[in-house]
Amino acid sequence: MAACATESNIVSFDKVTGTNVYDCLGEKLGTIDSLMIDRFSGKVRYAVLESGGILGMGADRYPLPWESLSYEPSKGGYVAHLTREQIENAPRYESGTAKEYTNEYGRSISDYYGVPYF
Repeated sequence: MAACATESNIVSFDKVTGTNVYDCLGEKLGTIDSLMIDRFSGKVRYAVLESGGILGMGADRYPLPWESLSYEPSKGGYVAHLTREQIENAPRYESGTAKEYTNEYGRSISDYYGVPYF
């Protein structure tokens, strides 16, 4: 018996990192550098957008609430339901630095994007 090919909503972390992120106008904002996962719920809390710089050097990292992104198959990437200006003024940190995702930092991200902090 032949198995039927099916599409899955499940994706491996290594398939998400490096994926392009676009704004609502279809302009590329950057790529997903990493995912931040809540250690207790196991849910993805943030996709860290890498933007700016050249070949990753001098780029900034912008934690985006996971729910602010949607996958767009026709683009093969994610669309951030945000404007470029919102991203440019968002909480960020420089590449090469390790940001500690404290409750205070998480709340500042949630407050900025107007999403609940869990």
